[in-house]
Amino acid sequence: MNLNENFDVSPAKVEALLERIKRLAIDPRAIEETFIRGGGKGGQKINKTANCVQLRYAPLGIVVRCQRERRRTVNRFLALRELADRVEMKVSPATSERLREFERLRRNKLRAGRKSADKYGAQP
Repeated sequence: MNLNENFDVSPAKVEALLERIKRLAIDPRAIEETFIRGGGKGGQKINKTANCVQLRYAPLGIVVRCQRERRRTVNRFLALRELADRVEMKVSPATSERLREFERLRRNKLRAGRKSADKYGAQP
């Protein structure tokens, strides 16, 4: 996979992602990139264009598909960011930003549940 192409997002975001890929020691040559037709709403445009990006990282057996945006270049960037997240979760879960975010949300939900139970009593 060529990481030097234009991703149609801000250069600061691209630079941060490339730095993160280096830090995680992800080999860009080990990423297999395919463009496939997406699915879902959108009718003829979705059925005709191959703007869904699928990245396969063979060393860890991770497959990522992304079709959030209409543009293929943005989907490439988003898929690469998702791949970096998943590699980080597998390689170093203690420092994973995504796992920290999940943990923060879990704590917030527990706190909200406790506050609700205190206010209204235990619900059956």
